[in-house]
Amino acid sequence: MRGTLNKLKLQRMKLVIQLVLWIVIVFLGYLVFNSIYEPIQFNKVKEKRYAKVIENLKDIRDAELAHRTITGRFEGNWDSLVAFIDTAQFTLTQRRDSTVLDEEYVKTYGVDKYKEIVITDTLGYRSVKDSLFKNSNRYKTMMNVPIKGVNAKFELDAGTIDKNGTQIPVFEAKVAKAVVLNDQDRDLILQENEMVSVDNVNGAFISVGSMEEVNTSGNWPLKYGDAE
Repeated sequence: MRGTLNKLKLQRMKLVIQLVLWIVIVFLGYLVFNSIYEPIQFNKVKEKRYAKVIENLKDIRDAELAHRTITGRFEGNWDSLVAFIDTAQFTLTQRRDSTVLDEEYVKTYGVDKYKEIVITDTLGYRSVKDSLFKNSNRYKTMMNVPIKGVNAKFELDAGTIDKNGTQIPVFEAKVAKAVVLNDQDRDLILQENEMVSVDNVNGAFISVGSMEEVNTSGNWPLKYGDAE
């Protein structure tokens, strides 16, 4: 009788050990699966959100370049930039070559001489809004980070930097990756901030322009569209 009881106890212990081992195997399998699955899902979310953010940054760059073309400087205030788009106009011009009498030469030497000049004719005007955005009003919200659940604006700055004694206008618009990916895994975001690769957005920000050098390009790779 005692031998039978001991045999039953051993069988129960063996069953418990097997059950524990299966639980450990399942748990380890889950960890391995998660270590592969989570980064894949993170990258899918990241690329989808980055694409939306970069579309806004392209609009911001177009607006800033138009502002510089007309005013000679970039704009660091969102309200002023939107007001500029609403009211400003491009001057449509045409350049043509012409030949005229060089009056200074005639006065100096008493001999007729002609010189070539370039004449710029004004053909008309076209609104910045129609030129850049046609029938869209998206420029009025381009400063908002276009991610659901994120209540934030792009950081915007503008000014000048000195290049060989000349003040060159510059601007920069950017948003932290941590803001765009605010609901994602913290460790994966930290890894993303350290990213250095030709196929990815490098650094902790998605940005266009620079306050440190003369540069109006974006820091994203070609798969998101032209960065120039």
